[in-house]
Amino acid sequence: MMKRFNRKFYIGSALLMALSLGSCEHILDEQPRSVYEPGFFRTEKGVQGGITSMYAHLRYIYGQAYYYNATQTGTDEVTYGQSADQNFLVMDLSGQGEINSTSSRADVLWGAAFPNINTASGIIENAAEVGSIPASLIAEARFFRGFDYFLLVQTFGGVPLDLGAGELKFNTNPVRTSVRNTVPEVYTKAIFPDLLKAIEDLPDNPRVTGGVTKTLARLYLAKAYLTYAWWLENPNNIPTYPEAPRVDPDGQNAQWYFQQAYDIAVAGINNPGPYRLQDTYYDVNLGSKDRNSEVMLYADHTETSEFYNGSSLTWSNGNAPENFAGWMMTWNYTNLRSATDPNWSNVISSVQREAHQALGRPWTRMAPTIGAIQNTFADKTNDSRYDGTFTTVFRGNWPKAGVSAPVVYNANGLPVNPGGAILTFLNEEPSTAINYPTGAGRSNVGAGEIPGRSDFVISPRGINRIAYPGLWKLGPYRTDSGNGLGQPNAASTRPFNIAKFSELYFIAAEAAVKGATGSQSARDLINVIRARAGKWRWDNNGNVAKVQDNSAEMVAATPATIDINYILAERSREYYGEGYRWFDLVRTQKWGELAGTYEIGGMNYGDHTPQQVTRNIQPHHYLRPIPIGQIDGMEGNTADYQNPGYN
Repeated sequence: MMKRFNRKFYIGSALLMALSLGSCEHILDEQPRSVYEPGFFRTEKGVQGGITSMYAHLRYIYGQAYYYNATQTGTDEVTYGQSADQNFLVMDLSGQGEINSTSSRADVLWGAAFPNINTASGIIENAAEVGSIPASLIAEARFFRGFDYFLLVQTFGGVPLDLGAGELKFNTNPVRTSVRNTVPEVYTKAIFPDLLKAIEDLPDNPRVTGGVTKTLARLYLAKAYLTYAWWLENPNNIPTYPEAPRVDPDGQNAQWYFQQAYDIAVAGINNPGPYRLQDTYYDVNLGSKDRNSEVMLYADHTETSEFYNGSSLTWSNGNAPENFAGWMMTWNYTNLRSATDPNWSNVISSVQREAHQALGRPWTRMAPTIGAIQNTFADKTNDSRYDGTFTTVFRGNWPKAGVSAPVVYNANGLPVNPGGAILTFLNEEPSTAINYPTGAGRSNVGAGEIPGRSDFVISPRGINRIAYPGLWKLGPYRTDSGNGLGQPNAASTRPFNIAKFSELYFIAAEAAVKGATGSQSARDLINVIRARAGKWRWDNNGNVAKVQDNSAEMVAATPATIDINYILAERSREYYGEGYRWFDLVRTQKWGELAGTYEIGGMNYGDHTPQQVTRNIQPHHYLRPIPIGQIDGMEGNTADYQNPGYN
């Protein structure tokens, strides 16, 4: 069961510094310290340790299911699943509880980002005194400070630049006071300068595998410019906090920043360094191709060492720094039943829990909406991205569990061989009506039958909160399973992808829609992505080779005029379930419009009647509440510290 831990956050304290480095001792060969004084970062060992901890801190944010939930649940992509607890229910904003300073799971970001920011400041201030430390290494610290502040300002609004020793200064003394800077101050004093300097000093090629580079810094600067431009424009009058006029301190307007976003993104495309788009969308998220040339930043894990993985390789209870986000949208497919004889006198679990990318550990905490399945991924024939995102066919693997039956009997009493389809979530509503059972039925999960088919089936409008396509792209991948089920109860040993080269095209396209000009139009840029999406080399759910190029059809289907809603739909097709969606809807102020209602079936097997649900998305929800741990840890009057609308 997932639990809430009411932690206290004392911004800039020595305690946070100890957590930043000391808690990563399973990654770094460091001695835990209670205080990290400036002199520590004037040594090569100190700088190296601090930089390594910055990569490690990503695992306390990405792959951590509570934070993942906060970026997905409540959007047009995702709602809560049948086994959701309050961590997930409240984030849906559909009457199952209120988001407040205690219940919001954005607290994960607050607790992980500030210690890292302080570490970065310590390195930036002091590392130059170490003659052997190159500027490119200090630039990695600048990147991560800008990266964390960018996450924070998108999530909470204005946040403090002074952690106790002055703005952007390294602090070693416990403090129980804090003042929040405004959104323009955070961007223009911290995010933009840090990322600009990072671009200047970072190398084209990473120092280490997965290390930050000039192109990665360009991606985040372009994204920050784009987000700030929207903030300045404020098309739907969404409130900000601390209150500040929508005026840039440097005298630039929103259009200037949209153009900057375009120019920086195009510079990244034209100067890719070691990065490139994968040939097919399937390859981007295929476990055997992890850390490929399209992925520019990830929170890393490994199956070769518990020490460096940061968690057990055989069991997990769901705690950071484990990567367990993929469990959340995995329903309990192990409840599927088939028979070993035609009379159904002996029933078995025909799809066993397995450490396989299509399966994994089922927690049923989150579920896709019908709209995502039916509308976002409307074209499942030409566009490969639905097939490269979801597990829609659940195949029999009973021999791996030691069950010796040569076949099982399934829908319509027909036999299925090992590896055959036990249950299929159909791509579209069938012309022949599905014969759904009352309740769980023979399949034990409420799936129906179509005459002549040996697999049980559920249509797109028949999914519900307890049975739905799985999120293939986040599923586990291991090479040590042999011929068995492997270690499906362990957290994923795959990296959690954070930044992809493909997003440079989306950023430039979105800026172009907002008026930026250049050598490529929004349609030109989007069509690079759509053309790639039309290329198949493997039918993932059909489990067969499929060499097919539908690029021309994909490009021809692109509207002549691209608008923001189309950009957002394309982003959802490309990045579904990867933690982008809440930020996309908040940036463009489309959250209420696109996610205010959704459809999903009920909580029980056999419930295939879509229900329309209305969310209560209010303007103040566009900022998450400051966590209660931060408020309780402060002294004095804290009434003005919390974002309006929250207790």
